[in-house]
Amino acid sequence: MTITLTKADGAADLAGVTKMSIGASWDTTGGGSGGLLGWAKRARGTDLDAVAILMQGADPVRIAGLDSLDPVGNGSVVHSGDNQTGHGDGDDERIDVVFANVPGHVDSVVFVCAAFKPGSSFDKASNVSFKVYDASDGIPGQVADIWPSLLGGGNAVAVAKAVRVGASWTLEVINARGTVRQGDRSSLMRFAMGH
Repeated sequence: MTITLTKADGAADLAGVTKMSIGASWDTTGGGSGGLLGWAKRARGTDLDAVAILMQGADPVRIAGLDSLDPVGNGSVVHSGDNQTGHGDGDDERIDVVFANVPGHVDSVVFVCAAFKPGSSFDKASNVSFKVYDASDGIPGQVADIWPSLLGGGNAVAVAKAVRVGASWTLEVINARGTVRQGDRSSLMRFAMGH
């Protein structure tokens, strides 16, 4: 059974989960344009970027996503690659976390989805959703959905945060919209630091 996680649910205990995945999916719209122009925009697609920002205390130390698919180099946090259109079924981008391999000085991982590249926009995407998978047995099984709020401005959403608690981890839903400067990694990291 899949549940929809919200901020009000509090932190979900991930005890027993050795590998978790978060998948981001979206559909392309015409951005409010009808006719031939709307069709052309849908055909071209919409580029959103799912990223995981590894935190040491309040400091970001690595990013999985954009052009860094395995930033630690040991398979602990791995990004599936950049989907620049949102076309196709299933997850458009996915981030896998193997908790035992996450370096000990990393105490949280913040998951963000942003219209990061210049010219991209949440206004050109619809049905944005995030799926949480338990992949501990090697086969990802969906356990939860996180649906971002349609209200609020900005080109980014802080989706969730995995937090180290002793030898285990928890997952907190953030679901907060905000703005990052497109193409600026420092702006993206500052956004993650606020959550």
